[in-house]
Amino acid sequence: MIGRITGTLAEKSPPELLIDVQGLGYEISASMTTIYDLPQVGERVTLFTHLIVKEDSHTLFGFSDKSERALFRVLIKVNGIGPKMALAILSSMSAEELIANVQDSDVTALTRIPGVGKKTAERLIIELRDKLGQAAKGDLFATPAVLKQVQADPRQEAEAALIALGYKPQEAAKAIAAVPMDSADSESVIKAALQGMLRK
Repeated sequence: MIGRITGTLAEKSPPELLIDVQGLGYEISASMTTIYDLPQVGERVTLFTHLIVKEDSHTLFGFSDKSERALFRVLIKVNGIGPKMALAILSSMSAEELIANVQDSDVTALTRIPGVGKKTAERLIIELRDKLGQAAKGDLFATPAVLKQVQADPRQEAEAALIALGYKPQEAAKAIAAVPMDSADSESVIKAALQGMLRK
């Protein structure tokens, strides 16, 4: 199991990252919560990781701290919640908000997450109420190549990231269109779009 990676942040295309570790590039999927915390491309970064092995793929997921990784591990054990949906949940609300919504049995708040319907929200509440109360404490949550950063339209990057997180293309486009044009980078656009959708 790969539990932690330290290297140079080579590429950042939410929700995908590329970490250069002494010339070896690791492709990592991350939540927007983790991506917001990352330094600029070209800087050193440490991520706590979780490897999921299937017959046709090996997928590495990265987190800025052990608590988010632990919450991810709790989520993927829920019936019907896969890694992609777990990332969407962690991207849509903080760990504190998720725990509060589960403890308060707030189905409405949980169904605002892409891909989470009423039945899935109810299942999350039933299966996670006790687990999250425990997981919120402690560790249970417990030669590089020259880099060239391609300048892209942050709004297009943000729209692609929302689609990758599970939103329909029409929903993503509508959410991005509602974000003020003064948002400077894709991460800011994504954050504003997610907040706008969750307020509806």
